Amino acid sequence: MSYTALYRKFRPQEFEDVKGQEHIVTTLKNQIKADRVGHAYLFCGTRGTGKTTIAKIFAKAVNCEHPADGSPCGNCPSCKAIAAGSSMNVIEIDAASNNGVDNIREIREEVAYSPTEGKYKVYIIDEVHMLSIGAFNALLKTLEEPPSYVIFILATTEAHKIPVTILSRCQRYDFKRITIETIGKRLTELMEREQVQVEPKAIRYIARAADGSMRDALSLLDQCIAFYLGQDLTYDRVLEVLGAVDTEVFSQMLREIIKKDVSGVIARLEELIIQGREPGQFVTDFTWYLRNLLLLQSSDNMEDVLDISSDNLVLLKEEAQMTDAAELMRYIRIFSELSNQIRYATQKRVLMEIALIKLCKPQMERDYDSLALRIAQLEKKMEEGIPVSYSAGAEPSVGQEGYAAAKDGVPVLNSGNISGTSIHSPRLPEAIPEDVQQVIKSWRSIIEELSGGLRNYLRLARPSLSESGQLLIILEDEVAESFVNTQAHQEELRAVMAKRTGKEIPFKIEANQTGRSFEESYVDLEKIINMEITIED
Repeated sequence: MSYTALYRKFRPQEFEDVKGQEHIVTTLKNQIKADRVGHAYLFCGTRGTGKTTIAKIFAKAVNCEHPADGSPCGNCPSCKAIAAGSSMNVIEIDAASNNGVDNIREIREEVAYSPTEGKYKVYIIDEVHMLSIGAFNALLKTLEEPPSYVIFILATTEAHKIPVTILSRCQRYDFKRITIETIGKRLTELMEREQVQVEPKAIRYIARAADGSMRDALSLLDQCIAFYLGQDLTYDRVLEVLGAVDTEVFSQMLREIIKKDVSGVIARLEELIIQGREPGQFVTDFTWYLRNLLLLQSSDNMEDVLDISSDNLVLLKEEAQMTDAAELMRYIRIFSELSNQIRYATQKRVLMEIALIKLCKPQMERDYDSLALRIAQLEKKMEEGIPVSYSAGAEPSVGQEGYAAAKDGVPVLNSGNISGTSIHSPRLPEAIPEDVQQVIKSWRSIIEELSGGLRNYLRLARPSLSESGQLLIILEDEVAESFVNTQAHQEELRAVMAKRTGKEIPFKIEANQTGRSFEESYVDLEKIINMEITIED
């Protein structure tokens, strides 16, 4: 016998088996008991919440020969025929593939014939919002005044697409998303019947990942069991199968973001990608993690609402003290936007990197939240004192209240009035190290020996010199700087430069954050070296 998927094997056959939709079940049972059955019903709700299942149970109940408390007995010929899908009294139609006027005209012709057995002919039209306008118009008259022995049950996930003229002719029932607790209890009960050992923590994660859909939960559980067939299903194994990330990883990622450590954040993402984690799932789960943190910050009584373990709750409370609500809402907004973009994107990783860099660098955005955050950061720096760097040998010109003190030779700017501040252009170095000169003379050919992505970014880079004589590689684009500044790319560049010069040349990669052009802020080594070569020639 072929294997039957869990969601089909354990599909409820009577009202008592339906979980999470008690408000609908009670109403329908009362109608059946009081013989007040309507002629048209509209079942609305997200996928996997029981719309078609309840429609079939309702069809069995109205035709059952021995109903008990409004539920079908399950043993009479009518119940057995409907359960097996062989009953002529229950007609299921998929509106996605039968959405034309001709399909509805066939239904209008069929309803003229009374059922050969049982009381009612029940038409279940799934995804009814897919019908064309002409088909809806063809259905109107029949839906309004059907024969006494006909019941229409229309099911849809997008009720807003159904014409008002149809809605007004139906009793509407809205199916709720099933709670995590309800799904978890059902999965635990079914796994006991299947004699499969599953950790409670794993069950809870699957229930949350199902997003209110019992069918999705059973499908995910089926997938995990199949991967570890005959073995106990642990939380870590569920994470591995579903391409998900443990909560502790989110904690580490958030702490890197709070520290504004772009390199650390990109390195964390690199680890997740190498481990084969699904980008879309990561975005969804990290947004959920940020939501938990925001709720915990907003109230002292949120522990029961949060879907996390006690160990992770300790980490979350610690992180709640490390950031504020405005910054968290900005994080959630950026990741919500990313969730919409990443669904159909081909370069998912690039979009994730850009979003994470935005979290670390609010100056990349121009919206109100980011500007407010940047102003708050500047105010904090003003309170603490801002170190102002200037070129070697150039004395800053400031008013008497501008600099409160000097520390290690670097003037510290206080929040007092600043007057007469002058900005000096970069000074030319007295001598350029010979090793650096060798690199600059071969700079363009060095770049061409690098791998694709690194080569493309460094073609736009500008070589310069620090005050200590170290080679600087300046990039205007912060995304490019974070890409080039990874350890692997640094090692590749270092190896190619050593091959050219015969020595290991120390260098530093940074983004131009001065707010001015490269020529105004840095020494242009290529221009100087090329000028010297021209003079010698």
